[in-house]
Amino acid sequence: MPINRREFLTVTGCVAAGMLLPGAASSGVSGPIKAVGFDGFTVFDPRPITALAEALFPEQGQALAKTWRTRQFEYTWLRTLMGNYADFWQVTSEALDFAARQHQLDMSGEKRDRLLQSFLMLEAWPDAKGVLLEMKAAGLRLAFLSNFTAAMLDACVKHAGLDDMFEEHLSTDRVRAFKPDPRAYQMGVTAFGLPREQIAFAAFGGWDAAGAKAFGYPTFWVNRLRAPLENLGMAADADGTSLQELAAFVLPVSV
Repeated sequence: MPINRREFLTVTGCVAAGMLLPGAASSGVSGPIKAVGFDGFTVFDPRPITALAEALFPEQGQALAKTWRTRQFEYTWLRTLMGNYADFWQVTSEALDFAARQHQLDMSGEKRDRLLQSFLMLEAWPDAKGVLLEMKAAGLRLAFLSNFTAAMLDACVKHAGLDDMFEEHLSTDRVRAFKPDPRAYQMGVTAFGLPREQIAFAAFGGWDAAGAKAFGYPTFWVNRLRAPLENLGMAADADGTSLQELAAFVLPVSV
């Protein structure tokens, strides 16, 4: 069951002291959280992509977007398992083409381009900028740890007005393996130069939260869409629907 920040610190303090609690991870904690890795969609709102799909294909756009999104991530997992990596922009393009065929839609060049370009013009969720500034002011190091290519992240950061918030993007292109492969999560440890116990991970998808927790990150599921818990035998340490709740999880607890 997800727990709040104070309960999390109590549990991990016991682990660090050698008193492992039933069901708790055995990695321990080395001091407070010093950095946060973000999945892209915890900061950027993907809902306008579905709205655009519906505008381009009335009464069919929502189904198109759902199939596109599902295949997009299935292709990342399958390509990683097959050792046949292609970057997220290519995967996104291929998934869109499949979705169009699945729904027997005429995906003209213009419509296809508009849908793909929407991934470069994502707006930030309303709470994002204020909370990111709060975290930076508290001394936390911030970076995207994302399947997105660095170019996709650069474009969205610029479009959303979030320049200078993040360190160098940790795109899965670096390791040629998509999340939830451990090689993807290891990028945070390598880039931040910190033990994983000092790096919180903010997940958008329940499957990503499970993967990050299995890797050993203190994990918060930013469950903005109020999705049900995945049945993967692993859950985030805490969850909520906003970045304000993430901030309460990662920032020091007032005594």
